[in-house]
Amino acid sequence: MESSKQNGVIPTSFFSGRARDSRKVLELDRRLLRKLIEGMGAPAIKVALWDGEDVVSNPGATTRMIIHNRISLLRLIGNPLLYFGDDYSSGNIDIEGGLVNFMEAVARAMDGTGQIRRRTSPVHNWHRETFNSLSDSRKNIHHHYDLGNDFYRLWLDKEMLYTCAYYPKPHISLEAAQIAKMELVCRKVRLSGGERVIEAGCGWGGLARYMAKRYGAKVRAFNISKEQVAYAKERARKEGIFGVEYIEDDYRNITGECDVFVSVGMLEHVGPNNYRRLGQVIDSTLSDTGFGLIHSIGQDVAEPLTEWIEKRIFPGSYPPTIREMMEIFEPYGFNVLDLENLRLHYARTLEHWLERYEANEGEIVRMFDESFARAWRLYLCGSIAAFRTGSLQLFQVVFTRHGNNNVPLTRHHMLEP
Repeated sequence: MESSKQNGVIPTSFFSGRARDSRKVLELDRRLLRKLIEGMGAPAIKVALWDGEDVVSNPGATTRMIIHNRISLLRLIGNPLLYFGDDYSSGNIDIEGGLVNFMEAVARAMDGTGQIRRRTSPVHNWHRETFNSLSDSRKNIHHHYDLGNDFYRLWLDKEMLYTCAYYPKPHISLEAAQIAKMELVCRKVRLSGGERVIEAGCGWGGLARYMAKRYGAKVRAFNISKEQVAYAKERARKEGIFGVEYIEDDYRNITGECDVFVSVGMLEHVGPNNYRRLGQVIDSTLSDTGFGLIHSIGQDVAEPLTEWIEKRIFPGSYPPTIREMMEIFEPYGFNVLDLENLRLHYARTLEHWLERYEANEGEIVRMFDESFARAWRLYLCGSIAAFRTGSLQLFQVVFTRHGNNNVPLTRHHMLEP
């Protein structure tokens, strides 16, 4: 007698065997997923696989991650700090209940007791010594900043400032907060009129324009982003501002003398191996009674950014600790006069950026594609979470020459007039 298979009929037991194997694999996947979430500090989130059933539902969870296929799960288990971003960007992972809230819950869990030192590998010496050479810096800046002025114009303020704003009052607009930030910088370095200013890393040139218009400063502003320098020159020409010279060059090539040296949002791209070189540039240019200000994203623990940020968004970036920043000042005997942490101001700035970004997301998809739009949404949301939880800081350091006694005795000059 011929078997059912020989007659072209597959036995029912064959299907039931495959079903049993499928259930075993799914149960294994669920166990692996639970282990992964436990290893992250058991954040207050829900997690579901492609069958829609919650595998993890920790107390207090208001957000839910859905992993749509097994390949994405295995990638997430293998390297969560890289592949969560990749698979969210491609749509293989979705978040319900708010991406910022989800990222904040994860960040708080990973910053918990016993977790903070386990988020990533330490900053190894080889990494410190190899990134942000002259050639690498140009490639890294091009990757992030030369995406096109039209892209950034959709969600930045009117001055195109891509750095932390300052909120002396909590409910002011982004435009007002960015003007307040520029005014705060000017007060901190004691601009009064006609000073010679060097700005290292000027972005789209907003601060240099403000210093020239508001204080009559003579500003030389350096940047290696071709698109940004072209925009800054054209904007200054249209506004009739003649006290600013925008120079497309690396900070390492800065020469001349100044009364004020400022750098707002550039140090993140310098790299710890180059901090002494930056200090040398400041030492060779700052006058005997001059003032300087460094404004930078920072952190409390010396560790690199996540692999996804490094590879996909900000290649060559690194936010320093205060200890590391002192490599700029100590070798040249600079006196640190003031240190302020504006962490929560950056969280609010990013909230404003995200609101504008999401309002224009359809246009961003048309300019690039859906994956790009999702990646940058994740970048902005993750940054908000990092500043809210204290994973990232925002440091402003004011300094002067060793032995300069022409310094204020109080901080009153920094307060709102």
